[in-house]
Amino acid sequence: MEIFEPLPEIKEILLTSDTIEDARERLSKFGEELLWKYKNGEFNVDPIDRWLGIEATSVFLNIISEYGEKAAGFSTLEYLWKAARGDKHVLSIITEGFVEEFRHLFKAMAGVSGYSKGWLGPKLEAAGIKFVDFSKIKGRKAALARSDYLDKEWDYIRGYLKKYPSGLDGEIIEKRKKQREQLMEYFGITEDEWFDYKWQFSHVLKREKGLETLRELNELGIVKVPEDDLRQVELAVKYRIPWGITTHYLHLWDFQEPYKYDRHVRRQVMPPEWYMDNMIVHREDREYYFDFMGEHDTSPIDLVTRRYVTIAILKAYDTCPQICVYCQRNWEVLEPFMAGSFPGWDKIEKALEWFAEHDSMMDVLITGGDPIALSDKIIDKIMSRLAEMDHVVNIRWGTRILVTVPMRITEGLAEILGSYIEPGKRNVAISTHFETAYEVTPEVAEATYKLRKQGIYIYNQLVYQRNVSRRFENVALRIALKKVGIDPYYTFYPKGKIEQKDYLVPIARVVQERKEEARLLPGQFRPDEPVFNVPRMGKNHLRAWQDRELVGIRPDGSRIYLMHPWEKGISETKLYTYPDVPIKEYLDYLESIGEDPKDYWTIWYYY
Repeated sequence: MEIFEPLPEIKEILLTSDTIEDARERLSKFGEELLWKYKNGEFNVDPIDRWLGIEATSVFLNIISEYGEKAAGFSTLEYLWKAARGDKHVLSIITEGFVEEFRHLFKAMAGVSGYSKGWLGPKLEAAGIKFVDFSKIKGRKAALARSDYLDKEWDYIRGYLKKYPSGLDGEIIEKRKKQREQLMEYFGITEDEWFDYKWQFSHVLKREKGLETLRELNELGIVKVPEDDLRQVELAVKYRIPWGITTHYLHLWDFQEPYKYDRHVRRQVMPPEWYMDNMIVHREDREYYFDFMGEHDTSPIDLVTRRYVTIAILKAYDTCPQICVYCQRNWEVLEPFMAGSFPGWDKIEKALEWFAEHDSMMDVLITGGDPIALSDKIIDKIMSRLAEMDHVVNIRWGTRILVTVPMRITEGLAEILGSYIEPGKRNVAISTHFETAYEVTPEVAEATYKLRKQGIYIYNQLVYQRNVSRRFENVALRIALKKVGIDPYYTFYPKGKIEQKDYLVPIARVVQERKEEARLLPGQFRPDEPVFNVPRMGKNHLRAWQDRELVGIRPDGSRIYLMHPWEKGISETKLYTYPDVPIKEYLDYLESIGEDPKDYWTIWYYY
């Protein structure tokens, strides 16, 4: 098998070992000797390839260890051993993803991965941009040569960025103006009504009426909606699966070319088949089945979720103006503006009293749902109550309204929020959720400016799902956010919820993006931290290699990770086993939407 080509010694050991235990012992010895040779400098390889060889060999030893097998729940070594020996059953179940994982792992162990050249270096050379060894020239000559090379590097990267226009680009602004006018004519409204958030709130597309509107817009030729999308929405309506779109967000679509340029916005609100199938099967038990983060087990009192020492969540409103398909809380946020979503002031007051009684609560995150959809009066009342608590240093509102209904941010609302800032005592902030530069519009810029004038910080939390994960797509978003005054904050690995399979990316892609794309931006453009939410425990930093370990690879190519919660090194904790998305499956998806998988080849070397 070509899987062993980079290191034929491994195949030889597997073929000549009578038992799996014999193979384990001999492979362990081979791996340990290989490690020592690398560490002793016995291989004539590039220092970067030497480093990767050490990392890859350590991963291999982890995978074939008895501990790794126990943690993963199966024996990766058994699959390798039987595959090498031609076992028909194993050969019938291992996928190309499994083969590619080990082919690249063995290339790295052999020091022949080519990683030291970088993914971009060979592309630049092919484009006639030769690398300059700056160590061999000095002074101004070296500075000019390096500056020239970096300019050419950025010119090349700009070619990728052009694939991701922002909603601030003149051409996009003009297109959306025409689309807005089409919708205004359809609804029979004025521009003043369109920019009135109350009109937007009352005309969210949901339930049968929303489906009927979408069908009618399609039939009139105003907004093209593929029949399969309409079929999935029909099922959502029939089985009461969360679905809904604001008219503002609808006008961000490309009306006449579905999924050509607007996949990243359409797919956020139009549920795919796999999602619908799983949501329908579990519609009766979804409250617990889809509670990936175990919020039932981390709620000390109604409306409060706590996983950390100095911060907790107040869920003040259990609905949103719009439903994101990949929503973490799809087990409780059932439709836009769902009746009964406001728990009532008495219940909120009890939750606020809990915050008052716990002086460890330095930071309060008010979320839901989308609490900025509440009235100014209720928002003011919550702020007033929190402002009475001297231990609360930061009050945060978690909202996507800047994306879905930016006109909700009025001067009056901004003034209410800003009025509770007390320099030297208390800060007020917004945590929002932009997925793509395409969502950053002039309306967003205006809303952001209203908040910033009041001294309110705004931070973005990106769910790094596969529809927004192409090369430099997140770089384009970071640039657009900085233009309007929003700071990147988190890049979330999407929750590993089974119904959201079509949205998941491999952990390796999140780490790759951070290292190979975000790093090219100025520091203030990339303060976001890549994180993985460990169920019931909270955020684990993906940037830190020591916070996870690879312990197995399934026949389908899924990597099995042991995730180390944030408490590690602070207090006693337990590890969490997570089966990741197969890298090959993800690369196949990228190819299906027009990407070149060769652009991502270094993904295999992020463990």
